Amino acid sequence: MEIHGFCAPGFESLYDTFAANFRDCGDTGAAFAVRQHGELIISLWAGSADGESREPYMEETLANVFSSSKGVLALLALQQVADGALELDRPVADYWPEFAAAGKEEITPRQLLCHRAGLIAFREKVADDLIYDWAAACAQVAATDPWWTPGSRQGYAPFLFGWSLGGLLERATGQPLPELYHLGLGKPLDLDGGFGALGHKSTRIADVAPLKKPLPELRENAVGRAIKEDRGGPVAMAFTNPVSLMMGTNSREWRGAVIPAANGHFSARDLAAIYGDLALDSPTCLPAELVREAGREQSRGRDAILQAEVSFGAGFILRGGSADLRFGGPRGFGHPGAGGSVGFADPERELGCGYVTTRLGQSLFMDRRSANLVEQLYGIL
Repeated sequence: MEIHGFCAPGFESLYDTFAANFRDCGDTGAAFAVRQHGELIISLWAGSADGESREPYMEETLANVFSSSKGVLALLALQQVADGALELDRPVADYWPEFAAAGKEEITPRQLLCHRAGLIAFREKVADDLIYDWAAACAQVAATDPWWTPGSRQGYAPFLFGWSLGGLLERATGQPLPELYHLGLGKPLDLDGGFGALGHKSTRIADVAPLKKPLPELRENAVGRAIKEDRGGPVAMAFTNPVSLMMGTNSREWRGAVIPAANGHFSARDLAAIYGDLALDSPTCLPAELVREAGREQSRGRDAILQAEVSFGAGFILRGGSADLRFGGPRGFGHPGAGGSVGFADPERELGCGYVTTRLGQSLFMDRRSANLVEQLYGIL
């Protein structure tokens, strides 16, 4: 496997670690990037962007990063707080009156960001094509009952996070979410991708597919077990209602839609740029006090949906002790995506990291591929 890109002096061993992911862990197209002190110090890419190995994977190739998209959306929300368009502890319904339906009148943006709103899944079965209709999906979220009393427990919202928070941002600002992204992040940070796969700086789009051979996981797949045990329960409904949430990821409809909790298409250097900026003492995309809010623990516990002990800041998962949540130093924060992608910031080292892949593992957090790269990186730092 030919590895493309560069590593700054002293980081050359990352070539071998990245190559080992292809040799031993099933990668067929992937990229890894790191920024430190505002400079790109590592950018590696290799393999193919399609299943037929006809399209080479490039530095600017966009891959679906699934829930790594949530960190980008959370950053957009915090930008609106900085601009005065949004208050974290004011009811969502003040900006979006329809959202008050079904007992949600007191839910706040902060509760949405740290997954304490109880709005984790549609209560009723919805049509498969709902997810491709932005206005209809937002309206459905506004009408949906919470699964428990808002604020009473922590429960990750795999998909509704995007429509609830994105719908709120549009109503608070009067601007479409793609425009907020372009003005707030895409243009200032010169990013390759964005929500959906179309209309971005890069037109190179990778197909994604499951790993041909599952990796040994870093933790038990408790989510999969919970889905099998109760097909109508909150965990199953959160991930499979509708089933198109799990099955349409290379389709034209998926790529053309705005599903901001799950269909962000980014390059590794995009994620490194976003988190590398957040890790700086003086970030350009967010005031330092709101970066601290992003990385301040606001909810912690055994998550009712993720079936694991997780700590959330304002829209970001905080560094944990397990290998699949080891986002750099003690103040690290970021967001992994189902299948293996991850982006995170380490403010202590002013470092931002991004990994994207076309071969999807079974973990909802970091898997062995990104964990190997991060472990090797921090062995050098």
